[in-house]
Amino acid sequence: MAAPDDLRVDLRRLHGFVAATFAAAGCSAEEADAIATGLVDANLTGHDSHGVVRVPRYLLWLSEGEVEAGRNVAVVSENAAMAVLDGQYGFGATVGREAVRFGIEKARETGVAIVALRHAGHLGRIGQWAEMALEAGLASLHIVNVAQSRLVAPFGGVEKRFSTAPIAFGFPVEGQPPVVLDFATSAVAEGKVMVASQGGKPLPEGSLITPQGALSTDPATLYGPLEGTSLRDHAKGEGAIRAMGEHKGSGLALMCELLGGVLAGSGCSGPPGPYRFANGMVSIYMSPAAFGSDSAIAAEARAFIDFVRDTRPAEPGSSVLIPGDPERRARADRTEHGIPISRQTWESLVEAGRSVGLARDDPRMLPDPPPAT
Repeated sequence: MAAPDDLRVDLRRLHGFVAATFAAAGCSAEEADAIATGLVDANLTGHDSHGVVRVPRYLLWLSEGEVEAGRNVAVVSENAAMAVLDGQYGFGATVGREAVRFGIEKARETGVAIVALRHAGHLGRIGQWAEMALEAGLASLHIVNVAQSRLVAPFGGVEKRFSTAPIAFGFPVEGQPPVVLDFATSAVAEGKVMVASQGGKPLPEGSLITPQGALSTDPATLYGPLEGTSLRDHAKGEGAIRAMGEHKGSGLALMCELLGGVLAGSGCSGPPGPYRFANGMVSIYMSPAAFGSDSAIAAEARAFIDFVRDTRPAEPGSSVLIPGDPERRARADRTEHGIPISRQTWESLVEAGRSVGLARDDPRMLPDPPPAT
């Protein structure tokens, strides 16, 4: 849901601006388009935490060498049913897509495939990779961590130890929209704290925790003092994001670090050491045909989803949603009415475009936001 003072931007205008920004920053036209597609699509599906609010941070990573343009995956090891790939610190929009394509092709041949990706730049909204597998008719599971990114306090603690460690699932349902479950194992994604810090949607109660153990919704708990549209740095804040679901989310985060970090080979969120900031992802791809009759699996899935949807709602007039429903609703609304962006985020985007040389009169440049009313 958009905040009352959010501005709406046409998705094509926003995509063109983001693509132009990364092309001006040194990316190829193809890679710039892929980055823009991933970021804008995150906004389009309602995941503003992984959307264009991240443009300034991506540019900073590029300028500092944390992520590198023009990289592709390299095969570390491979057999018929699995592969380990190295993203070589390339943009997640590029190397993530290449890794998913690798997994799709293997699963088409063998029925099931596991692909581990190490040393990837920020992989964005992980649900997009489940959706990509769904387009190929595959069910999938994606487990992710972020090496050397400490944001989340484990259950019972107040210090940052885990990354936000997201997980995504996709399940195809013939004749119905697919099921797509995509969530961070933290109470909120770090990007949601970033959005809130720039005048966007406030954080839910108890999302953050201070060094004294008090619960908080103030983004300064994570970032320290906030200054205008400047880049946020979680190293400057003394507090942490909480794990979702108390001990359950904390346990899931631990497993994401072990699988996405240790097994994939990028390293974990800590302790401080030789590893470089990067995403690691372990993905499992499954062809339903390898498990039985396509028609029988589809019929059983439809029957169960209908059974769940038919639950009497807790609030009269509402309905029970299936994972993927909120994203479809957001996509329909934002495609028609534009993508909501807070004034501070808009200003930071204009600043980012100018920082890479886009002129004010460049038709791809975002205009200055309209005056506040």
